[in-house]
Amino acid sequence: MQTVRVRTTQNVLIDYPLASIGDRIIGHMIDRIVLIFYSVAMAVAFVSAEMDSWVPYIILIGFPWMFYSVLFEIFMNGQTPGKQVMKVKVVRLNGTQPSVGDYLLRWIFSFIDFYVFSGVIAVLFVALGGKGQRLGDIAAGTTVVKLTEQREVTAEEVFVTASETHVPTFNQVMQLTDRDIELIQRALEANRDQGNMLPVTVITEKIKTMLNIHTELTPEEFLETVVKDYQTLTTGR
Repeated sequence: MQTVRVRTTQNVLIDYPLASIGDRIIGHMIDRIVLIFYSVAMAVAFVSAEMDSWVPYIILIGFPWMFYSVLFEIFMNGQTPGKQVMKVKVVRLNGTQPSVGDYLLRWIFSFIDFYVFSGVIAVLFVALGGKGQRLGDIAAGTTVVKLTEQREVTAEEVFVTASETHVPTFNQVMQLTDRDIELIQRALEANRDQGNMLPVTVITEKIKTMLNIHTELTPEEFLETVVKDYQTLTTGR
């Protein structure tokens, strides 16, 4: 199953499965059913009211059909009722929250995606693109993911933290600053989540040189020890 990695507001990377074409089509159909029921209800109301002009009816029907998806996505955090039923939502590929402009771009291109060749273009782009993007998603830098149950992530799983019984190994770490420790944490996170070892290696050599430390620990073990030592020494535990 294809996935997309999204960074949450807690700065945690979560892999979400891409919404399937079936999920997206069914969600789209549910939204259309909602609009049809609304239109029928409005027609019945206008007939019962015996109004002379059909202009208000046309406006009240046309506006929801035109702006339904973009308004719901803006005010329901990337979901329409159909998407909510299918447990899918719009996200940006870079993990940030989609902006109003992103939703508007998706909506503008939806006229090409859905109404040219009866949606064939949208299906082809989603099926062949590799990132679950229709034309509107490509323009906006978004995709649609399947929401899954996510367990609560603890701070210990995101950042290195020292236990109450930790005994410092390198007292020299007192020469470091909170900013230095933050950079170390980010380097460890990049290695853990993205497999990028370069920041860990570079910072390890810099810290060893600056603090005149010689150790056989691996770069990851060394930096984790430095962080724990610093936390223990600065908090007085």
